[in-house]
Amino acid sequence: MADHRAQVEDLLADYRRGRDQLAGVHRALAAINESSTSPCGLVTATVSAQGLLTALSVADGAYRSYRPHELAEVIVAATGAAADRAARIACEVVAPVLPSGTDPAALLRGTADLTPAEIDPVPVEDESFEDVHWLETGKP
Repeated sequence: MADHRAQVEDLLADYRRGRDQLAGVHRALAAINESSTSPCGLVTATVSAQGLLTALSVADGAYRSYRPHELAEVIVAATGAAADRAARIACEVVAPVLPSGTDPAALLRGTADLTPAEIDPVPVEDESFEDVHWLETGKP
């Protein structure tokens, strides 16, 4: 009987360690906040570990230097660069707790157990109903 208790205690201790480790990973992911400043220095974008834009700073001069569509491109580029950095850091955070051979980036994208065909399936042509006459009466 004592052996079973010891085994149960060991299992519970392992569970608690794993849960604590998972909580630490969760806290570390939640703390990721990466920023990127555009080469011109007029735009700074900050994103979370998931690439969600959490802050955006646009200097007053940006409105004089860029047309609206150009400024939008600068913002998108700065946000993308920050998201790339945040993703790399998130991979570093989760990698130590993953089984050997698991791709952290694929796991974070949600594609870890999918085949390439499942990720990017061949598109199926939609059936066209353009030439269908729903109210045909059979009369000319």
